[in-house]
Amino acid sequence: MVRRADVIPEKQFFKIGEVAEIAGVKPHVLRYWESEFTQLNPKKTRGSHRHYSRRDLDLVMEIKRLLHDEGYTVAGAKQRIRELRAQARKEGREPEYASAREVALRVELIAVRDKLLGLLDELDAEKRAKTPEPQARVVVEKIVHTARTPGRR
Repeated sequence: MVRRADVIPEKQFFKIGEVAEIAGVKPHVLRYWESEFTQLNPKKTRGSHRHYSRRDLDLVMEIKRLLHDEGYTVAGAKQRIRELRAQARKEGREPEYASAREVALRVELIAVRDKLLGLLDELDAEKRAKTPEPQARVVVEKIVHTARTPGRR
C-alpha cells in the first residue's frame, strides 16, 4: 500500500501549479473552488502567490472526487464536506477524505511520467549522436536552355 507521506515531497506548502498538476485540474479551477468552498483557503504571500498546505491538497482532491467522480453539484459537494467536517469534529479528529490514496497515486504517476520522459530524451540524444548528419549532394546532369520569344512569358 502506498502511503501519501512517502510519495508527496516533504514540503509544508505547494504552489498552485503543483497542486493543479497533482489534482489534474487547471489553476483557474482551483481559484474558482476557493471562491465556492470556504474551507479551501490557501495562504497568500505578499505577492499574492497561493501556498497550499497538505490539508488543502487533501481537500482539493476530495472536492475533485465529489464533483468529477461522484457527480455532485457544487452545492451538494459543499454539503458533503460540511457533513464530513462535522462528523470529524464530533469525534475529535481531523476530517479524513477518501482521496488521500489518490493523491499519493497521482504524485507517483507524475514522477514515473517525468522519469519516462527523461529516458525518452536520453534515447533521442543517443540516436542523434549515433546517426551521422546526411551530406547534401546535388548532381546536375543536364542544363537545358530555352529561348524565349519576345513579348511572351
